[in-house]
Amino acid sequence: MAIADDVPVDGASPAPGKEAPVRWGLREWLMLVVVCGAFSLDALDNIMVGIATPQIKDEFNMSTSAAQWVVSAYVLGFGGFLLLGGRMADLLGKRRVFLTGLTVLAVGSLAGGLATSGFMVVAGRLVMGIGAALTAPSALSIIVGNFPEGPQRNRAVGIYTACGAVGYSIGVVVGGALTEASWRWTFMLSVPVAVAALVGALALVPKDPAHDGGKRHYDAAGAVTVTAAMLLIVYGIVQAPAEGWFSAPTLGVLAVAVLLLAVFAVIESRAPQPLLRLGLLRNKSLVGASLIAAAILGTYMSYQFIGSLYLQTYRGWSPLEMAFAFLPIGLMILTFAPRAGKWLGRTGLRWPIFGGMFAYAVAFLLFLRVGEGSSYWLMVLPSMLLIGIGFPFAFTAANVQATNGVDESEQGLAAGILQTGYQVGAAVVLAVVTVRMGNEDDTADRPALLDGYHQGTWVIIAIAAVSALAVPLAALAARRRTATAPAARRAVAVDERSAESAGHSAG
Repeated sequence: MAIADDVPVDGASPAPGKEAPVRWGLREWLMLVVVCGAFSLDALDNIMVGIATPQIKDEFNMSTSAAQWVVSAYVLGFGGFLLLGGRMADLLGKRRVFLTGLTVLAVGSLAGGLATSGFMVVAGRLVMGIGAALTAPSALSIIVGNFPEGPQRNRAVGIYTACGAVGYSIGVVVGGALTEASWRWTFMLSVPVAVAALVGALALVPKDPAHDGGKRHYDAAGAVTVTAAMLLIVYGIVQAPAEGWFSAPTLGVLAVAVLLLAVFAVIESRAPQPLLRLGLLRNKSLVGASLIAAAILGTYMSYQFIGSLYLQTYRGWSPLEMAFAFLPIGLMILTFAPRAGKWLGRTGLRWPIFGGMFAYAVAFLLFLRVGEGSSYWLMVLPSMLLIGIGFPFAFTAANVQATNGVDESEQGLAAGILQTGYQVGAAVVLAVVTVRMGNEDDTADRPALLDGYHQGTWVIIAIAAVSALAVPLAALAARRRTATAPAARRAVAVDERSAESAGHSAG
C-alpha cells in the first residue's frame, strides 16, 4: 500500500514552522458551501434511506432480498458510474457535470419519494446513485481547481471532509427522525437541497474554460466496458452474502467483470484519448490513497452496520435512539475536520493516516467489550469518540494525497478513482463482515447474535490494523530507497570509470 512520502504538503512557507495565513473572500466561502453541501448530500443519502428500509419493506410487502436493493441500488449506481463521472468532469467540464449530477440526483429523489411500488423505490435509488457518481468526483475536482495546492487546498479539503463525514454520521439521526414521520421524507428532503445547490452552483462555481476547438475523442467503448465491469463487480459483491461467495452466480458475474476489465485495458492502451490513462495507475500515491479510502469507509460503514444491529436488534433501541447514539461521531468530525488541513501542512500526509487508522483499530477493539446490558457511556461511547477523531485526519489526508501532483486535465479522473475506492471498499468490507457474522436472523438466540457481532468486529479490526501498519512499513521502505540510491549511483559511476579505464588500456 503506497503512502505519500512524509514531507510537508503546504508548499513554500514564509518562515520555518509557519504557514501563510489562508484568507478567502465571500465568494470562495459560498462556493465551498455549495460544493461541500452537495457532497454532504451524497453521504446523507447513502445512509439516511437505509434507516427507512424496514418501513418501505412493510408498505410494499417486499421480501427481505428485494428490500436489500433499496440500499444496494444506490451503491450500485454510485460505484458503477464513478470512473465515468470522473472522466466526464475532465472532458466536458467540472461545473457542467456537477450541475448534471445535481439534476439527476433531484429527479431520482423525487421519483423515490413519490413511488407507488417497491420497484419504483429501487429505481429511484439507482438514479440517485448515478447522480452522486457525477457530483462526487466533480465536486472534489472543483475544489482542487479553485484552491491552489498547499495551505488553501488543505483547508478546503478539510472542510469538504467535514461536510461529507458529518453527512455519513448524522444520516442515521436525520433518517431516524424523518422515518418517524414517513419514510418518504428520507427521499423528499434531498429534492430542495439538490435544487438549492444547483442554483448556488450556477451563480458561484466558475464556468468551465472554453473548448479549444480540437476534436474530442470520448472513448465510448472504454466507457461502456468499464462502467459495465464496475456495475458487475458491485453487483457481485452485494449479492455474494446471499448467493454464496463461491456459488456459480457470484463467480460467473465476477468472471465476466474481470473479462470486461481486461477488454477495457486493451481498449485504453490503443485509444487516442483514453477514458483512463493506464499510466495513472502507476501513481503510487493515488493508488495508495484509494486503498486507504477503501479501508476508511469500509470499516466505518461495517462498524455502523454492526453497531446499529447491536443497539436496535439486540438491545431493542428505537431508530431515533440509535441515531442519537451515533451523533457523537458527527460532532467530533465537525470539530476536528476543519482543522485537519492545517495539521497536514505540519506533519505531511503519512502520519495523519497512521493516526486515523490506529484510532480506528483501538475504537473497534474497545467495542468488543459490549455484551448484555452494557453501559452505552462506558462501552460504546469511547469507540464513537475515537472514530470521530480518527476519521477526519485519515479521510482528509487520503483526499489530498490522491489529487496532489495530478495534472489538471486528470483531476476529475483521479477523484473518480478515489471515490471508487471508497464505494467499492464499503461494499467489499461490508460483504466480508456479513459473511463472517453468519446468517443469524432476529430470532437467533442472543449469545449467537452477540458472537456474530464480535466476529464481524474482528474483521474490521484486522483491516484497520493492517492499514495503520502499512504507514510505518512504507516509511521504512522509503528510507531504504533513499539510503541505497546514492550507493547505487556511486556503483554505476565506478563501473563507468572502470570501463573507461579499460578502454584506454586497450587503446
